[in-house]
Amino acid sequence: MKEFVVIAVYLFVCFTAVAFLKAAILHAHGIDFAPFGFAAAKALIFAKFILLGRALSIGEQFKTYPLIWPTLHKSFAFLVLLMVLNVIEEVVVGLIHHRTILDSIADIGGGTIEQMIATSVIVLLILTPFFAFRTLGEIVGEDNLIQLFFLHHRKGRKGGVTTNAAAR
Repeated sequence: MKEFVVIAVYLFVCFTAVAFLKAAILHAHGIDFAPFGFAAAKALIFAKFILLGRALSIGEQFKTYPLIWPTLHKSFAFLVLLMVLNVIEEVVVGLIHHRTILDSIADIGGGTIEQMIATSVIVLLILTPFFAFRTLGEIVGEDNLIQLFFLHHRKGRKGGVTTNAAAR
């Protein structure tokens, strides 16, 4: 559950930032747009999909390669997974609301091919740092990574960096 919450919060922050940008652009053209509930719903759904993909060991190749390769591989693999599962979700919701499959698919990613491509690129840009940190955490240890990012550091006697906790 903790992992789900962390993923969902990260995605919510990212999706909300994108929603603010879109709302600001549309507001400049006199169009009201407030999709923040949508950002929360998509963050929860995508977090669930990411956990499902991790349970299925998607993107686990290239672990022995330099960090960029497993990071990019996981980012692209999960982008494809999220796109496929998102299409399935939209089709199921559409069927529940008595819409045709084509109508449901047509609304995905904004409705036009340009918006679908833009949405895919944005999701890829969101996934890449997420998987970069996860991949780095697998190597240095998640606890060490958390300490490095969230605890104060000071120079050690031999030029290394130590945390305040380790220095005590």
